[in-house]
Amino acid sequence: MDTTDRLSSPSPAARLPQLAGGLALSCHPGPVAAVTVLVTALAVSSGLGGGRCALVASAVLAGQLSVGWCNDAFDARRDAEAARPGKPVAEGVVGAGTVWGAAFAALFLCAALSFACGAAAGAVHLAGVLAAWAYNLRLKETVLSWLPYAIGFGGLPCLVALSLPGRPWPAWWAVTAGALLGVAAHLADVLPDIEADLRAGIRGLPQRWGEARTRRLLPVPLVAATAVLAPVPTGAPGGWGPLVLCALVAVAAYAGSRRVGTWRKAALAGTVAVAAVDVALLLARGTAIA
Repeated sequence: MDTTDRLSSPSPAARLPQLAGGLALSCHPGPVAAVTVLVTALAVSSGLGGGRCALVASAVLAGQLSVGWCNDAFDARRDAEAARPGKPVAEGVVGAGTVWGAAFAALFLCAALSFACGAAAGAVHLAGVLAAWAYNLRLKETVLSWLPYAIGFGGLPCLVALSLPGRPWPAWWAVTAGALLGVAAHLADVLPDIEADLRAGIRGLPQRWGEARTRRLLPVPLVAATAVLAPVPTGAPGGWGPLVLCALVAVAAYAGSRRVGTWRKAALAGTVAVAAVDVALLLARGTAIA
């Protein structure tokens, strides 16, 4: 009996790969990587030195990890009831307590790294991360569900600019474009789950609009963000700005028109693609962000 029990119970060492895999999948790795890479690229183009860029990147990574883990830990019960795939906490791969612990540890690390970039930079970035936590815990169920995304994404250019020498505030167009891309990310992320969310009693703004209306409106903030960024940068040769705008309007319209089908996150992937090109427009402006 004792021997059988010992054989059937995995050792702590044997559970480590499962635990690590569960934590990696429950942090929403795709969005975490995308946001971290895009902000890091923006920091590099803005003239931050190597050490400062690494600090900004680490702060953003820690913040995004904390938000992802908070989301999956808090929503574990709903995810299990909706049988959503790729949810390790809901599937019992990793415990909710473990993920909550990781979320709070990442939040603490985010605060320390953010304030290491400067008091103003830290305050703005931490406010965006806390807004995302507020979304996870309550605001996703209200008509203000879009607001934390606008605050969080709009604050990312602020983190970069306020980390520069002299702590300058970012240009208005950088903050505006970030906020608009945040709203688009919210619509695209929620789109595949609207029906399940409504059954669970979640009535954020996209859920109140419904799937069809949300899909039609998704291109609006994408196009608006691109329109803010598309004018030709100072000193840039050629008039490629309008061409970029036209191309991204087409991509944004396509992303918004695709019905939920074989790939649940197709709209979100399209939104990230447009955001990546928008960041390329930001990079073309170099240090003009501040």
